Amino acid sequence: MNGKNAHLTTMEFFRDLSREDQEELERITTMTSVEKGKIFYRPEDTGEVIFILKKGAVQLYRISPEGKKLVIYTLRDGAMFGEMSLLGQRLHNTFAEAITDCVICVMSRDDLERLVLNRPQVALRLLEITGNRLRETEEQLEALAFKSVPSRLAALLLRLTGDGGEVAGLTHQDLAEMIGTYRETTTQTLNDMKAQGILEIGRRRIIIRDKDALREIAER
Repeated sequence: MNGKNAHLTTMEFFRDLSREDQEELERITTMTSVEKGKIFYRPEDTGEVIFILKKGAVQLYRISPEGKKLVIYTLRDGAMFGEMSLLGQRLHNTFAEAITDCVICVMSRDDLERLVLNRPQVALRLLEITGNRLRETEEQLEALAFKSVPSRLAALLLRLTGDGGEVAGLTHQDLAEMIGTYRETTTQTLNDMKAQGILEIGRRRIIIRDKDALREIAER
């Protein structure tokens, strides 16, 4: 089993596939490298494909008529996106940009559709992924409507660090776009948190020193 196939079959989405199915998955996917900063999907693209992020980080975002960028999702290793095409929806008005060097596996909608029809357990996991994505979108909309910038930023930092204690590779502009505010506001909020001893700020690097305090801000 080569590196591409080994990665795909360890994902939750494909984990119950038989050996025969794994070989079919190998056949229908194409692996490609995408350099940091490259936009590899645009609203005008008509191809219906599904992307599986093997390595790296990708932003899905939209541009308002005024030119403001709003990040919808930031996806990392193991994420799938473009799956809404199976439900008759493309990545509508959405850009996909590599924010680090990425390795991405690509398959056509038709190929994944055949896999889903033949393997009900894959269909169930697709529904689970879609449901989780919709839930995350609802939470993001709720935060934009009801939470302050410090609360949104604190929640974002906690989500990005996960079990770790550091956020790396993102600029203040990136963070601002992910919480729907301005870079200057994000920088001031980060500096306030730094003054409180909650975090340290370096070049594209934020180290969390007090997660409990950050959680308290996020829950306000």
